[in-house]
Amino acid sequence: MKIALNHSFTNKVIVITGAGGVLCGFLAKQLAKTGAKIALLDINLEGANQFAEEINAQGGIAKAYQTNVLELASIQQTNEQIKQDFGSCDFLINGAGGNSPKATTDNEFHLLDLPENTKSFFDLDKSGVEFVFNLNYLGTLLPTQVFAKDMVGKQGACIINISSMNAFTPLTKIPAYSGAKAAISNFTQWLAVHFSKVGIRCNAIAPGFLVSNQNRGLLFDAEGNPTPRANKILTNTPMGRFGEAEELVGGILFLLDENYSSFVNGVVLPIDGGFSAYSGV
Repeated sequence: MKIALNHSFTNKVIVITGAGGVLCGFLAKQLAKTGAKIALLDINLEGANQFAEEINAQGGIAKAYQTNVLELASIQQTNEQIKQDFGSCDFLINGAGGNSPKATTDNEFHLLDLPENTKSFFDLDKSGVEFVFNLNYLGTLLPTQVFAKDMVGKQGACIINISSMNAFTPLTKIPAYSGAKAAISNFTQWLAVHFSKVGIRCNAIAPGFLVSNQNRGLLFDAEGNPTPRANKILTNTPMGRFGEAEELVGGILFLLDENYSSFVNGVVLPIDGGFSAYSGV
C-alpha cells in the first residue's frame, strides 16, 4: 500500500497498544511509512517485536515494548522508555482489546427447549465478563491517562480508539464485548470534549467484519465455505463481502492528519461496507 506515503509524520511518535496482534501490527507497518517513530506495545513482546523488526528492516523506525495495559505501573514504565528512545507521544492508538469464550453464549436466542449443556446467558462467567470489560475499557482508559499527559498542548496531538459495529447494534452471543465497545464509543466522545481546550483531538474507528486468524474458524468451515453466521454477516453487509485490513488504513490516516481532519473531533467512523446503515429490509 502506498497511501501512507501521502502523509508525512516525520519526527512524530506514534504509540500503538495491542500491536502484537495481526491487525494493529499491520497498522503499525503502514504508519511507519509516514516517517513516524512507532512504539509497539503488547503484553506479547515476541509478537510486537516481530512487527518492529519488519518495520526496521524496511527502513522504518520502530521498537517493541512489553506492556500490560491493565497495569498502570507497566504503562508508566513503558512511557518513560519511549521518551528516552523516541521522545514523548504525539499520536496514541488504543488497539488493545478482545473477547473471551467465558463471556460468550452458545445460543443467539433463549428458547424453552435449549439442548443440554448449552451455555446460555445464565451461565456467563463473571470473571470472563470482567476480563472483557477491563481489557477493552480500562485497557483504553489507562494508556490514555499516561500518554495524554505529554500530549497536552502539543500541536496536532491525536488519540484514536478502536470501537466496533457492536457499539452501534449489539451482536448476538457476545453481550460483554458489545457493551464494552459501546463504552469505548462513549468514552471517545467524552475524551474529545474533555481535551478540546488543550489541543488533543480524539476519534475512533468502528471496523465492520474482517477475516482474521482469530475469527477465521467461526466464519469458514474446513472446506473454506462461509458458516451460517458468516452468511448472516454477508447478507447484512450491503457491499456483500468482508473487509480487508488495508481498508482501515485510510480512515486512520485521515483522523490522525490534521491537514485533513483538524476540525474532526469526537466521531466514531464506521468502516463497514454499509453494515451499520442497513436495516436488513
